[in-house]
Amino acid sequence: MIVCKAFEPGLVCRGYQFHVGLNTTDEANCRHNGFHCAANPLDCLSYYSNMDRAEYWLVDAGGDVDEDEYDSKVSCTELTILKQLSRKDFFMFALAYMCDHPLEKWNNRVNKEHGIAENGFAVVRGIDPRAKGKRGDILALAKESPDGSKILQIGLATVDGKSILANTWYGVDLKKRRFASQSQCA
Repeated sequence: MIVCKAFEPGLVCRGYQFHVGLNTTDEANCRHNGFHCAANPLDCLSYYSNMDRAEYWLVDAGGDVDEDEYDSKVSCTELTILKQLSRKDFFMFALAYMCDHPLEKWNNRVNKEHGIAENGFAVVRGIDPRAKGKRGDILALAKESPDGSKILQIGLATVDGKSILANTWYGVDLKKRRFASQSQCA
């Protein structure tokens, strides 16, 4: 099962030193033990919210796997660490997860219809999603069908000050957007 895991810098999690490749432990119970990871990358932000003080990796969860009822967190006895994700890779993986699971409960970091980047990113989902941020922020957008049953289009960009301008609203097509009333979303 290919999922995402967050670490402190240097592949450390709760004092345990991981290494690239296969890591093993004896038991896996989401509430108590095992190696924890999340199917929805955005759920990693619930445990490691400061992207400047964490690393996010693509991992393969295997062995005995226990799933959580709270979010997409799983615990496993075999964790193969595959590839470190850049911020842009992390959010592309999150958008891909959203496409594959459109009816799943939304992570609390997903804004409906419009959002302003906080902590370096904005994730927005809706019929006409819009986002804005400051230089260096990631804008991740998912356009859904009117009934919300599927994702029709995704957009991902970094506010670079050239092609994507700071403090400017962008849609999923990464073109500038305006609100009917600019005071709706300052």
